[in-house]
Amino acid sequence: MESQNIKPRVPQDEHIVENKELNIWEALIPVLVLVGMLAYNVFVFGDDALSGSNQFILLLGGAVAAIVGLFNKVTFNQMIDEVAENIKSTTGSILILLLVGALAGTWLISGIIPTMIYYGLQILNPTIFLMSCVIICAIISIATGSSWTTSATVGIALIGIADALGVPLGMTAGAILSGAYFGDKISPMSDTTNLAPAMAGTDLFTHIRYMLNTTVPTIIVTLIVFIIIGFNLDTSGTADTNAILKSIESSINVSPWLFVVPVIVIILIVKKTSPLIALLIGTLLGGMAALIFQPDIVTSIGGGAQLDFTTGYKGIMNAITIDTSIPTDNEALQDLFKSGGMAKMLGTIWLILCAMTFGGIMDAIGALTTISKALLKLFHTTFGLFASTVASCLALNVTASDQYLAIVVPGKMYAKAFKEKGLAPENLSRTLEDSGTVTSVLVPWNTCGAYQSGVLGVDTLHYAGYAIFNWLSPFTTLLFAAFRIKIKMLRDK
Repeated sequence: MESQNIKPRVPQDEHIVENKELNIWEALIPVLVLVGMLAYNVFVFGDDALSGSNQFILLLGGAVAAIVGLFNKVTFNQMIDEVAENIKSTTGSILILLLVGALAGTWLISGIIPTMIYYGLQILNPTIFLMSCVIICAIISIATGSSWTTSATVGIALIGIADALGVPLGMTAGAILSGAYFGDKISPMSDTTNLAPAMAGTDLFTHIRYMLNTTVPTIIVTLIVFIIIGFNLDTSGTADTNAILKSIESSINVSPWLFVVPVIVIILIVKKTSPLIALLIGTLLGGMAALIFQPDIVTSIGGGAQLDFTTGYKGIMNAITIDTSIPTDNEALQDLFKSGGMAKMLGTIWLILCAMTFGGIMDAIGALTTISKALLKLFHTTFGLFASTVASCLALNVTASDQYLAIVVPGKMYAKAFKEKGLAPENLSRTLEDSGTVTSVLVPWNTCGAYQSGVLGVDTLHYAGYAIFNWLSPFTTLLFAAFRIKIKMLRDK
């Protein structure tokens, strides 16, 4: 998911909590209750479930886990301390979310995002659009090592282009994330790409080379599927493209010079600048670009009759913090020309806090370790070991709501088992990435799923089916294990 530049905590020394008092059935009680409550809640509220009710359900799930913990000799203070550590670990993510909202606001009123849409509409068409999304996002993510940065920059623009072309946004978000996580997964700049081999006991570049065996076939299948979808896509936006281009020209001052700002941000990320600094600089540069290229828009948002220091200050601050929009008569652009600023991200932050509360209590009572150990004992064959690892990563993405824990816990738990089977450690590191890294974005209450949904403005359940690379990766790694394709043994060294 995130690069080492985008999320500060890389818990290689994460303490794994064990509780011998807790059995597997007790550990599963909070999970089963949570899944049942969430399923009913989504049935009742539909797409509005993430507006608040799911967040409370996560807290109820945490309460159930706490009750189980109290019956198994875990004190309330121990649980609160673990929750505090969990929430503390999301500090960087929360600040990044706020800055992404701020950046989106200034990039809108400066004309950066509308300009991206303007040129994108002239280059892309519905037939090749989804395939192009995968390729563009893969390139940006390899360069930055971050799926988060990719979606916060080109991802937002591609969603706007898709809306104008009439391409379903769920499909587009799935294509964006497929490309973004492909690049994130194999980039040496990504923290998960560094974390997985560290947990398994191999080196970075051995891990990357070995991971290409499953990653390349998966991305090829993904591209083929999106090419087929593109050729069969029935859109209504193509005929209106000229009208949309004219509307953009009449609403903002279009200039290729505006691309300088996103290019600077991407270069900063590539140069391993702190994401908070890079996004802050991007926000401030966006505000400066707005004053230079779109003074009338800034004046309007600032509520003044003419542009002066106070009006300019107020206009930029409004764009950074609250709902703003660029006036347009074209209905197709009205939704595209809106931004929620930092305020738009508060719902996502709320979800992350509640999810990490549930995950923290589950960790504190020893449930995460108990579930992983139980899965490890279920299988005795080589394929069973791979399947157990995949299941553990998926389970931790659901229960711990944190992608890092989905790599760290199974990595520590299974390293010895892989060695005892005579399997080279890169088998484990590859499986951790194939099932832990990429599937986190498919869980609505996982930090990754919450972030991507909030940034792209598409509900997780709407894009999950189209995030082909993400859900296909675990199946690919299991297929390779079942037929013993590219399974390296220790004696091969």
